[in-house]
Amino acid sequence: MIEHEYDALIVGAGGAGLFAALEASKAKDLKVAVLSKLYPVRSHTGAAQGGISAALGNVEEDHWEWHMFDTVKGGDYLVDQDAAEILAREAIETIYDLEHYGLPFDRTPDGRISQRRFGGHTHNYGKGPVRRACHAADRTGHMILQTLYQQCLKNDVHFFNEFQVVDLLIADGACYGVVAWEILTGELHLFRSKATMFATGGWGKIWKVSSNAHTLTGDGAAVCWRRGIPMEDMEFYQFHPTGIYRLGILLSEAARGEGAILRNHSGERFMERYSPTLMDLAPRDIISRAIITEIREGRGVDGKDYVHLDFRALPREVLEEKLPEITSFARTYLGVDPAKDLTPIQPTAHYAMGGIPTDIAGRVIWDEQNTPVKGFYSAGECACVSVHGANRLGTNSLVDILVFGRRAGRDMVRFVREEAAKGKITASPDRTAAETFQKLLAANGKERVARIREDLQVAMMDDCGIFRSDEGLRRVLGVIGELYQRFEKIGIEDRGRTFNQDVLESWELGCMLDCADATVRSALNRQESRGGHTREDFPNRDDATWMKHTLLFRNGADYKFTYKPVTITKFQPQERKY
Repeated sequence: MIEHEYDALIVGAGGAGLFAALEASKAKDLKVAVLSKLYPVRSHTGAAQGGISAALGNVEEDHWEWHMFDTVKGGDYLVDQDAAEILAREAIETIYDLEHYGLPFDRTPDGRISQRRFGGHTHNYGKGPVRRACHAADRTGHMILQTLYQQCLKNDVHFFNEFQVVDLLIADGACYGVVAWEILTGELHLFRSKATMFATGGWGKIWKVSSNAHTLTGDGAAVCWRRGIPMEDMEFYQFHPTGIYRLGILLSEAARGEGAILRNHSGERFMERYSPTLMDLAPRDIISRAIITEIREGRGVDGKDYVHLDFRALPREVLEEKLPEITSFARTYLGVDPAKDLTPIQPTAHYAMGGIPTDIAGRVIWDEQNTPVKGFYSAGECACVSVHGANRLGTNSLVDILVFGRRAGRDMVRFVREEAAKGKITASPDRTAAETFQKLLAANGKERVARIREDLQVAMMDDCGIFRSDEGLRRVLGVIGELYQRFEKIGIEDRGRTFNQDVLESWELGCMLDCADATVRSALNRQESRGGHTREDFPNRDDATWMKHTLLFRNGADYKFTYKPVTITKFQPQERKY
């Protein structure tokens, strides 16, 4: 293996990873590196369109306490409220930091950062919608990536682009780095580090209809699970209500924030029945269930499994200036002009609320006692702090990745200076990664990765989607077991080392199977409905039994659930009405 050594190593170059690297690089005596399977500005943060919320109060009155309340209520009270308070308070400072770094926010006529409405964000603790989302047209995530990447280059952060992390160095309760596959050469690299962070994104590609890029295959979460770290709250996965019909490509909530509305087959604005106060700006889980209910009851457009998003009342200048990507997507992929035509949409797999368990400093934890893995951090969609609980509010993903990415970067500096062992890091990996890739390169079975992946995505969409049941979950769990067996019999065509996508996609498929396995087992275990997890056989929220986080451990073929309490500070659980 080719060896490298750094003080702070960040895996993943999205918003969380770049902000962590930027914070760590401010300590000029530390060597900081970012390792990414993609060129940084292609990271999935760039797909975030509509905005990033902070209670700036630039357009109308707002307060961080209202933002915190909305986050807790939106997450169906499974949110850890100490984390939600940090999110809402530090969001304000984070926005101004981005502004000072050069992010080109849209402006109000008097020059302040402009803000728009977004689903679930309210004033006066739920009395009505509020303009809280700061935006750069509908390219907010892309602008965040560009801004942070430029700042990291300015601070001499080292980048290793197109490196796929395949293993962790963990020994005696501490993390000492990672093993990575260089996609260009097919060589394995050993990265030793005093502090290591995973910001590797989600696993939305385990569903057939998804807003996620092809690279979101759950790599970081799977690597951690294989090394004994539990997965937290994996049953909670969000379906965004407005994906392009059949393709799943996202049409941002910014559209509804600017005034677009949902209509069924007869043209009815059906959200009036499901959320009379916020209507089309209700939280995503509520709207997604409403759309599927309309379709099930025969009110889908022309009897098909979609409804319409109606932009026609919006002025053309709003479509072109504030929603240019959304309107471009509709024209390109559907052949419709949103200014004149109704746009077909359906819910699309979008965001993981669960994942690698962390504390509010971004430290990865081992167990229900919140014991940290020394020197190991995580932030972003792959992590579970838990600030989203059972359902994430729109725009809170960007707030989460930046607030907790920055906090993790700062604590990595503290750890390196105060706790990391002095001198050379001597921990070495076992041969697991090398043997895995030797096996994949030699694979000559009859099964094909693409077919196994497709069968997984269809099964997950059918039986572990917006609505779930014991029967369906057990059925998809059986399918996953069969797919694991088929995965052992795969064959590849490319035996070379340079940009071997056959090997890379094979390895990613193993991660997808692990993430699907953890998701279905967790969904089967939680016998209630809460947020993005809807059990038709257990339709009610059950606070007496299930007001707790799940931790799922795996040791070979053995699985174990443990639990830890939800942190409740300011807001007691109540009925969730919108």
